[in-house]
Amino acid sequence: MSEFRIERLNHLIQEKVGSLIVEGKIKDPRVGPFLSITRVDVSRDLSYADLYVSSFESENRLKKGVVGLQSAAGFIQAQLNLAMHIRQTPKLRFHEDHSLKEGFDIVKKIEDLNAESGQ
Repeated sequence: MSEFRIERLNHLIQEKVGSLIVEGKIKDPRVGPFLSITRVDVSRDLSYADLYVSSFESENRLKKGVVGLQSAAGFIQAQLNLAMHIRQTPKLRFHEDHSLKEGFDIVKKIEDLNAESGQ
């Protein structure tokens, strides 16, 4: 499959799973509305999709959310199958992504350094 089509599929999966989370259609109590899908990597043969999940909440909540999403992967895959018109819906694998939290920590440190040097 061409790179352009895989990129479109990555974006579509990210959008659809994100909307399932925000709309509360995933009934697992570990999956909260503050989880977000930051990146999706679909394999070239469409057999797997790695979804990276981030959150503004604590690391413990993120871990529980990823476990909750993984346990709801069958439901999410079925919803994707209904929304997308492709021959094979990839098997979903969820992973923790700490990049958003790390980015906010770096910005906070820079702001703290600027505040200290301005005094």
